Amino acid sequence: MQEIEKLKHLQSQREALKKRTSQVEKEQKKKEESSKTVCPECGSRQLIHDYERAELTCQNCGLVLEEEFIDRGPEWRAFDHDQRMKRSRVGAPMTFTIHDKGLSTMIDWRNRDSYGRAISSKNRAQLYRLRKWQRRIRVSNATERNLAFALSELDRMASALGLPRNVRETAAVVYRDAVDKNLIRGRSIEGVAAAALYAACRQCSVPRTLDEIAEVSRVSRKEIGRTYRFISRELGLKLLPTSPIDYVPRFCSGLNLKGEVQSRAVEILRQAGERELTSGRGPTGVAAAAIYISSILGGERRTQREVAEVAGVTEVTIRNRYKELAEKLDIEIIL
Repeated sequence: MQEIEKLKHLQSQREALKKRTSQVEKEQKKKEESSKTVCPECGSRQLIHDYERAELTCQNCGLVLEEEFIDRGPEWRAFDHDQRMKRSRVGAPMTFTIHDKGLSTMIDWRNRDSYGRAISSKNRAQLYRLRKWQRRIRVSNATERNLAFALSELDRMASALGLPRNVRETAAVVYRDAVDKNLIRGRSIEGVAAAALYAACRQCSVPRTLDEIAEVSRVSRKEIGRTYRFISRELGLKLLPTSPIDYVPRFCSGLNLKGEVQSRAVEILRQAGERELTSGRGPTGVAAAAIYISSILGGERRTQREVAEVAGVTEVTIRNRYKELAEKLDIEIIL
């Protein structure tokens, strides 16, 4: 019995020692990480990786924190896209916008070999057959075929709206999640793809209205809105209401307004948000009214019709909203 108690005591001591050592290691790691991200001399976080000298230096005081670190970039140089593609030893990155995530091979449509030489007419017929079977093999079943069609539709709509790459990737992930949870059944592929794109725009703070997405899609605005509400509820997407400030840069560029007018419109909307003047109102209408006020104050007057055409709202909406903002924020407007 005494030996068993001794063994238990030794085991408890070992466990306590392991816990202490793990805590010490964690504290050391934290110290190392903090020392790497903060300058010990002046406490600045503005650190620069100088890859030519292989040094980590502080931008504020010039202290060298690390030296002779490993350069993980390529050992070759490229001066244009063709050189970069020839010298690169890896393929394109994985993407969710292609049904097979871009991991399958592709036979190029140009009849040239890896050295750029033209392929003989004898081998062209064989290459044509290989290319045809490659296209057929890439899509093996109906699920993949539908996914390929939906992702191509997403890419088409995103290109028509001029959306960046991160929005396309997010929309593809949302659509794939909807497919995994079997939310597509009973609904059109175009409607779910348009709803996923609208959700991705809101997630990435690149807002587009339902009317804009309905213009480039093959479904109605009502169906997109209904499908979007269903998808966001089933997938648990926590999306905040769209801020009017997000629309300001796009509307100002459409009206060819200067940066001063844009910053003044953002300030008006920020003050309106603090006084809760934007809640319960359409964000595009409030943004258009703020831009209209800012254009008058900045000496670059735009008519209500011009602003309404760019923002996609009516002139009556702009009139009502700009009167509310001018009255509540004490802004004098000389028409």
